[in-house]
Amino acid sequence: MSARAVFRLGLMALLLAIVGCLPGTRETQLEPGRVRAYFSPRGGAQEAIVAEIDRADKEILVQAYTFTNKAIIAALQRAAKAGVAVRLILDKSCVSDHDAGQAKAARSIGPTFIDAEHAIAHNKVMIIDGVRLITGSFNFTNAAEDKNAENLLILDSPELAAMYRDNWKAHQAHSEHYK
Repeated sequence: MSARAVFRLGLMALLLAIVGCLPGTRETQLEPGRVRAYFSPRGGAQEAIVAEIDRADKEILVQAYTFTNKAIIAALQRAAKAGVAVRLILDKSCVSDHDAGQAKAARSIGPTFIDAEHAIAHNKVMIIDGVRLITGSFNFTNAAEDKNAENLLILDSPELAAMYRDNWKAHQAHSEHYK
């Protein structure tokens, strides 16, 4: 093998190693049967989210772009009253005059943080007890359940939940506590 070919292979290996260390590039494998998918409107996503919240024992971490679904808010309030640590990160639009009720509702559940570092904090994530992950395009809104074409995944994967928990913590670190 020529010196040039060895150099190219070494450079490729170095680039792959660097890319593998970048945030957002981690991988894990899912075992069959550990993923559930839901589609809206009225495809069971809201009920599935509420059921997962009701199963929580210790902790629920939430990242939400918008947050108006009354059934989901009520489930999170029940969980918090039952002693589950519920913490939320919302997009900055939730504290505008028009949408301030979203942040107030979140604050009634548990510690709430506002992520204003990004143009839009567009995550729709719940990490439950460090082992279950809820994500997808499904906003935690009534419109997502009743009107929009949305998708939702519930993944039973401690490895994937840990990746999302790390990401949640990274966003919390640059977010403002909402008081």
